[in-house]
Amino acid sequence: MKTILENKKAKSEYQILETYEAGIELKGSEVKSIKMGKVSFKDSFIIIKKGELFVINMYVAPYEFSTHEKLDPERPRKLLLHRKEIDRIIGKSKERGLTIVPLKIYLKNHLVKMEIALAKGMKKYEKKEKIKERIIEREIKRELKNLRRAN
Repeated sequence: MKTILENKKAKSEYQILETYEAGIELKGSEVKSIKMGKVSFKDSFIIIKKGELFVINMYVAPYEFSTHEKLDPERPRKLLLHRKEIDRIIGKSKERGLTIVPLKIYLKNHLVKMEIALAKGMKKYEKKEKIKERIIEREIKRELKNLRRAN
């Protein structure tokens, strides 16, 4: 498994509850462009349309050596999941007011996959608490390291 792109902002903005692996419906040269790492998650999100999941605003740069049709770099792309998974995700997102967030794009057996998550948005105070916990943890590790050196 080779990670191509990771959405670090999502991990700080949301509390991840469940993750799913989804295929992405790509056309022609988009696969080569993604494998070269010319893809961006910035401002992308997942919507539900007619019982299907689509990733919106995911930028895939046009493959420069392509001789076929030129595709829109930010076109909506369908996510490929089993029907039971789609129904579960749709049900939970409507039921509890959760959102569906793209986490990362990776290669698995030469196929482009996307990890998506059911997530709950964090409040400002929750984000600040998380940052404080990280700082405290880092300081504890530093002190333990200094104590080991002293002995």
